[in-house]
Amino acid sequence: MDQIQPQLKDFIINYCNRYKVSRVDTSQLHPNTSIDLDLDIYDIEIDLFLAEFAEHFNLDKSKFSWYKYGYPKGSARVRMLKMMFGYQRPWVKKLAGYCYKPKFKVANLQEALAHGKLI
Repeated sequence: MDQIQPQLKDFIINYCNRYKVSRVDTSQLHPNTSIDLDLDIYDIEIDLFLAEFAEHFNLDKSKFSWYKYGYPKGSARVRMLKMMFGYQRPWVKKLAGYCYKPKFKVANLQEALAHGKLI
């Protein structure tokens, strides 16, 4: 599972471009990419993202709960780091990982596609 399914990759890129969430580098998108930390989708935006994801791929999301992952609410420190230094440098990504633990990854979305439901 080291590759992202092309349909999922296209969905993420189109979503980020349409809603101007963040600029997505397609070469950096992999299953370990964090939705909340790397793509900067958190708070109410992540609920909208998941709703559109489930609708787009016709997935059952009735059993989904944030209890398993913890609700991603972002971090002021990480926003400050990204604003001051950008997020392309490896040391910024590492420091941001210490300040804020990612909660939801692309691998979770791929798993939902494989099982037909978002858990």
